[in-house]
Amino acid sequence: MQNLAAFKALLELPKRIVITTHIKPDADALGSSLGLAGYLLKQGHQVCVITPTDYPKFLNWMEGNDDVLIFEGNEEKAEYLVENADLIFCLDFSSLKRIGNLGKLVADSDAEKVLIDHHLNPETFAKYVLWSTEAAATAELVYDLIEMMGDAEKLTKGMAEALYAGLMTDTGNFKLPCTTPHVHNIVASLMELGADVAKVSHKVYDDNSLDRMRLLGFVLNERLEIIEGSHVAYFYLTLADKERFKYQTGDAEGLVNYGLAVEDIHVSAIFIEYEDQVKISFRSFGDIPVNELARKYFNGGGHKNAAGGATTDSLEDTINLFRDLVLKQTKELNYEV
Repeated sequence: MQNLAAFKALLELPKRIVITTHIKPDADALGSSLGLAGYLLKQGHQVCVITPTDYPKFLNWMEGNDDVLIFEGNEEKAEYLVENADLIFCLDFSSLKRIGNLGKLVADSDAEKVLIDHHLNPETFAKYVLWSTEAAATAELVYDLIEMMGDAEKLTKGMAEALYAGLMTDTGNFKLPCTTPHVHNIVASLMELGADVAKVSHKVYDDNSLDRMRLLGFVLNERLEIIEGSHVAYFYLTLADKERFKYQTGDAEGLVNYGLAVEDIHVSAIFIEYEDQVKISFRSFGDIPVNELARKYFNGGGHKNAAGGATTDSLEDTINLFRDLVLKQTKELNYEV
């Protein structure tokens, strides 16, 4: 982090702090936020984590979850906290548009801003920045920051577990190329601090509702398509599918990864229909840059092997566009692994 000495000095006296992250937070977004919040609370600061929207129930076990303020439905309280904050931490997003209506509040606040993120092309709205696309997860950067502060040993078991959840999920359970020796060293440190990694894995991956398990079986059996002549698979979910299986936030988390479990599949996508848009997630192996695919054709972006996007076209038209891109051997889908 640039200006680390000034940043440390800023935190020497108690501050009113808001931590926020992107819409529909995942394990890295929430885990890094709550891990950092726990640390700052121990340092004597007033801290509130504000998420723009709700998030999956399988993340509710994290220490500090009960104190998270969801912006939707609590706009007045959130506005007061943001307007009166001394310091605002922005975690796991590179653009203020990624926090929806919270973005303008954060931009207009007189508070100093801190950006901690590992996505491409960060906006220049923060005075203090800890940013690296080489980091596997924002949780990695939060741990690094606390270590820079000389306080890594002050992390509690709960904080360590929240950060571990972020590392575990953003590395694809430590299977993706972003899983570096540094990641494993951090994991070892978190375990030494008491993180129960078996518990975290169970809570995130194996604590599903019956409806979600039935949805998974349905998607694999009825909604998995392989594009002939390619190494590309995709899934889709219609509004009717979601109603049938009582779809909730987070129920599609991880479904896209099942495509890559199919022999000779190098790219996987999932298309999920909403009332006003179609949301898309992409995954890939090797040198296939699905973030460029998402950016050029689906109003999105992300990491090289994990990206997302959205369209306002119909589900059918969106899938047809993707199929056309695959069949045309679009250079972002060159199937190199």
